[in-house]
Amino acid sequence: QVQLVESGGGLVRAGESLRLSCAASRSIFSFNAMAWYRQAPGKQRESVATITSGGSTNYLDSVKGRFTISRDNSKNTVYLQMNSLKPEDTAVYYCMSTTNARAYWGQGTQVTVSS
Repeated sequence: QVQLVESGGGLVRAGESLRLSCAASRSIFSFNAMAWYRQAPGKQRESVATITSGGSTNYLDSVKGRFTISRDNSKNTVYLQMNSLKPEDTAVYYCMSTTNARAYWGQGTQVTVSS
């Protein structure tokens, strides 16, 4: 069983930054990809950023140029650096990892951006 633990959420003002962390209970080399999703109240969960085992990244159009996904293999941790935050970035952010068999999800961390 894989556990993913997110941290780093909080309340910030528009224009400020946050860095989210997702610590995995086993080597992240074992995952095909890891990703950050978010879900705002009343909206569907959406993919924000993805990083594959080969290091390729992909971003939601609305966060391109502001968010950066990265990983530290030695710490089994994936990060989401979020700069120039906007009120519309307010959501619960979830970490997700995938293997050939299934996907795993963390419990989520709240990010609230005030205007």
